[in-house]
Amino acid sequence: MSENEERATPFDGAQLQNGHFARADMTGTHFDGVNLADAKFFAVLSKAQFNDTNLAEAQFHDVNLGNADFNDVNLSAAVFQNINFSDASISNANLTGMRINGVLVSDLFEAYEKSQKP
Repeated sequence: MSENEERATPFDGAQLQNGHFARADMTGTHFDGVNLADAKFFAVLSKAQFNDTNLAEAQFHDVNLGNADFNDVNLSAAVFQNINFSDASISNANLTGMRINGVLVSDLFEAYEKSQKP
């Protein structure tokens, strides 16, 4: 197995709740079925993949999430600060109570829909 293959999937089903990941380069890491509830990330997570992962109450501070992929993930009460979400795409998501820069996303959608009406 190559070094890249070993590095690509180091976390499969792991219980890492309350973990603290500081100054870590986790580029391309796969988190499959991992419990990361209340984890704290101060890391590079570009190209990371989160599949069937619990990130409830996780905190992401000054994190590079460029080209990261979140699929079937629990992000309830998660906190994102100083994050680059350029070109991000969100679909099939429950956004109840979600805020962006202090504004409820539901209010943003409502304002957008009103602006689209003639």
